[in-house]
Amino acid sequence: MRNPLSNKVTALEPSGIRKFFDIVSEMPDAISLGVGEPDFDTPWHIRKEGITSLEKGRTFYTSNLGLKELRTEICSYLKRRYGLSYVWNKQILVTVGGSEAIDMALRAMLNSGDEVIIPQPSYVSYLPCTVMADGVPVILELEEKDNFKVTREKLLGCITPKTKVLIMPFPNNPTGSIMTKEDLEDIVDIIIENDIYVISDEIYSELSYKGDHVSIASLPGMYDRTIVINGFSKSFAMTGWRLGYAAGPELIIEQMVKLHQYAIMCAPTTSQYAAVQALRNGEDDVEMMRDAYNQRRRYLLSCMREMNLECFEPFGAFYIFPNIKRLGMSSDEFALRLLKEEKVAVVPGTAFGKCGEGFIRISYAYSLDNLKTAIERVKHFINRLDLGE
Repeated sequence: MRNPLSNKVTALEPSGIRKFFDIVSEMPDAISLGVGEPDFDTPWHIRKEGITSLEKGRTFYTSNLGLKELRTEICSYLKRRYGLSYVWNKQILVTVGGSEAIDMALRAMLNSGDEVIIPQPSYVSYLPCTVMADGVPVILELEEKDNFKVTREKLLGCITPKTKVLIMPFPNNPTGSIMTKEDLEDIVDIIIENDIYVISDEIYSELSYKGDHVSIASLPGMYDRTIVINGFSKSFAMTGWRLGYAAGPELIIEQMVKLHQYAIMCAPTTSQYAAVQALRNGEDDVEMMRDAYNQRRRYLLSCMREMNLECFEPFGAFYIFPNIKRLGMSSDEFALRLLKEEKVAVVPGTAFGKCGEGFIRISYAYSLDNLKTAIERVKHFINRLDLGE
């Protein structure tokens, strides 16, 4: 029989995160600090709206673009929070999570051989989505000395005549780094001069602990060359509702909609009604969760100092990215030994790109009690390593 599989697909590496959590699921008493999922329940008023939509029989398809009410609320939200003005019926596409929006954007924009600059460490989907869209990934290695930000020098070093898209993954998963307005302004002229488009993944935009998030699309010259990706999973604790959106130039959104029509049809109707409620009445919920994450963030940074682990201060998302190089082992070895010996799961930095070697990702999307229990185990592990055991 001929090989039934696509060479392109079989060449893709599976997610480096999943293998650890397959082990965790079968390990009694293990504590996971690895999954980027809020430990909060979706706020009740949002869940109630979803329930009400089912009770009223709202189980039909919506427009391919999404509910009019939701797209209108997304426009109001983006204007209110980030100063971005979009037309609800031409520039907004509701998707099945932010990940679908990333995939649709890349497939709608790339021709075979077009290069996509991907800063790493970063979210695991950017590279495979680029490959599946026949693009060529060009890795921009973020460094701790730069607080894991995109600098002018590094960006210039990645640009070629084939460069078409720059992915901007800030606030960043896994590092927690952010790009301030000043940071963004420092690279905008390069983007414009080289006629590059930007896919700005802003799924963690509400989880910023150093002033309000600034979208690169709001800067002069960037609105017409930026697709903003956002959603409800992180800010409103709605991971399982699977709802995101893309906002950007009508020319690009129109082509993304075609792909969405054929692959998905529309995002889940129940989730869309719940999301309307989230945007209209969820700001207090977001603030409460952000305050809780910030408390956990400060606690973990203090713990890293106690363990003599270098860790730059993250100001976004809900991750820290400590440097474990002084312990003389790879990220994979550290994570596997910690899981086996202390039953605590973290993610090796290499899951987010080769330049993540020497780091681990710890999520603080967990209760403070769980964090304290897990960190005591990590401290015990580090102490044994320091004693040469």
